[in-house]
Amino acid sequence: MLADLHLSKEPILITEHGQPSAYLVDVQDYEFMQRRLELLDGRSQGEHSVLERRTYSQSAAREKMSKWLK
Repeated sequence: MLADLHLSKEPILITEHGQPSAYLVDVQDYEFMQRRLELLDGRSQGEHSVLERRTYSQSAAREKMSKWLK
């Protein structure tokens, strides 16, 4: 089963009493999905900040981040 998973890269659906219970996925695919979710979450937070007008001009942002940009 694991050899097939590594070759096909297709998730394997695991059922319990005929009902979907879990997916078995390749480690590299799982890690890729986690990184992608982090990026999408960051983008979503940024969009919310823009909608709520919680943004800074470039100069104000540079000033706030100056201690980290040294």
